[in-house]
Amino acid sequence: MSKLLLIVAALADLGLAGLLVAVSGFLFGSGPESAHSGSLIMAAYVAAIIACVAAPIVGFVLCRREKTGLGLAVAFMPPAGALAALMIPPPY
Repeated sequence: MSKLLLIVAALADLGLAGLLVAVSGFLFGSGPESAHSGSLIMAAYVAAIIACVAAPIVGFVLCRREKTGLGLAVAFMPPAGALAALMIPPPY
């Protein structure tokens, strides 16, 4: 059962990473609809994408070392963080 949950977490993490890559042009592009964000936001964005890719890998490693609960928590952290970020109201 835990392997199935880790696979679901990996799919959610990779889907979130794909979504982040797909919408990156709206933050860092040069077009008129871009936000023209700075380098600090770019570094945080790249760190988020790396976390989305690394979290399921770490989760599977922890599960293999018989720390299944911690592995599941790590694997589901990026989607949980994304859901928490959606609860923050917009600044306007």
